[in-house]
Amino acid sequence: MRVGSFVLGAQFPGQGQGEALHRAVRSAEVAEEAGLDAVWLAEHHFVPYGTCPSAVTLAALLLGRTRRIRVGTAVSVLPTVHPVALGEQAALLHVTSGGRFSLGVGRGGPWVDLEVFGAGLEAYEQGFPESLDLLVRWLREPAVGASGERFSFREVPVVPRPSEALSEAAGPEVVVACTSPSSVRTAAERGLPMLLGMHVGDEEKAEMVALWRRHARAAGRPAAEVDGAAHVSAGVCQIADRRTDAAEMLLKAMPGWLRQGLGAHVTVDGRTRRMRDPHEYTELLCGLHPVGTPRLCADRLAATSERTGISRFALLVEGSGDLAATEENVRRLGAEVLPQLS
Repeated sequence: MRVGSFVLGAQFPGQGQGEALHRAVRSAEVAEEAGLDAVWLAEHHFVPYGTCPSAVTLAALLLGRTRRIRVGTAVSVLPTVHPVALGEQAALLHVTSGGRFSLGVGRGGPWVDLEVFGAGLEAYEQGFPESLDLLVRWLREPAVGASGERFSFREVPVVPRPSEALSEAAGPEVVVACTSPSSVRTAAERGLPMLLGMHVGDEEKAEMVALWRRHARAAGRPAAEVDGAAHVSAGVCQIADRRTDAAEMLLKAMPGWLRQGLGAHVTVDGRTRRMRDPHEYTELLCGLHPVGTPRLCADRLAATSERTGISRFALLVEGSGDLAATEENVRRLGAEVLPQLS
């Protein structure tokens, strides 16, 4: 089992954007010190829900500041970028970090981002598979050309070619955020592991893993690839000497952040959307994930792994909104929870 942190750079009410980003960077540095396996970085545009607009840029900074820990994006929003541009960045980080970079990608949402970056709603609704295929080809092949509906260009060499610089046969791993049966199928048919969101529980995640396996086998993926797929489960982690104290810390801080951050999302086409009740959502997260004593947190992670077959975790550790409390939370995760899992 491999446990990492999930960093949003969340801007809590009353905080500045620089404060949020400083906490994000510092929590990642502490994650390496604490012995965590990875740091996963979220990407958002124009909203205080997350103040990092470029997960690959922040990943580059953190890879330069660390020596051991894996750094991944969770996720880079594929419809708002050119797949080749993102592939070049991913290859560069893979090569220069000695293979410590993971590229997580997703569709994002029908947000105004699509208008600002000129991608259009079709890139979100229809274009994800084409973009994903072009991205994966860029990370696996020596030269790439395209003749699709969205992307068409003559064959060009891949520079740097990630598979040449290291002993690995392939370039950086690609993980796909999955929130629906169609996205599960998209990932499975390509043999790409999933990143599953923190809003769903063990039963639904187990169903998505089983669906992924069925689609992967139907697509003819190798048995070893299907059986060894290292999916990632996102969640929330808050550690305290009593479960009530851990939950209370999150219930005091997270609803205000969620209300402000999620409420700032603007749809590109004016469609209506329903926002979760922030307090009820925080209560849901506290019930689903490792929130409580170190023993409870370890048991919860072990139970999720056993029920779902998922071996990797990306845990939101900044739910208190406070830098000192976040650092302590990460240190306790490393010192008091991880040893119980091994």
